[in-house]
Amino acid sequence: MKDTDLFQLAMGLMPPWRVTQCEFDREQGRLDISIGFVRGGTFACPECGRAGCKAYDTEERTWRHLNFFQYETYLHARVPRVQCESCGIKVVNVPWARPSSGFTLLFEALIMALAGQMPIRALARIVKEHDTRLWRVLVLHQ
Repeated sequence: MKDTDLFQLAMGLMPPWRVTQCEFDREQGRLDISIGFVRGGTFACPECGRAGCKAYDTEERTWRHLNFFQYETYLHARVPRVQCESCGIKVVNVPWARPSSGFTLLFEALIMALAGQMPIRALARIVKEHDTRLWRVLVLHQ
């Protein structure tokens, strides 16, 4: 099994999404996972849900994910824009993160679970993120 297949399964990604590349840097303590989509893949409109909208351009985005063992993990994806006949041009919602978040849903869940058990500054040191970024997540989920 290839590393890309392993992370595809672990993340539960479904077509048209797929893991395209994994890069591990032991010295930096970092794992970078790139996610793409099948050429010609279609997406649902994020506003009305209309299926079959084709991607016509993309924007590269990055999200902090749960650590892989002790290594910081980041997801990188080309997020497509689609043109819906009803709603116009919209950016597709990705299944692993909230719109406009720099964290994955699983990372946000970890932050929320630990925030009730310790000071946010201590949590920020543990996950190696600035505490103001963590506060933004917590305020949104109140």
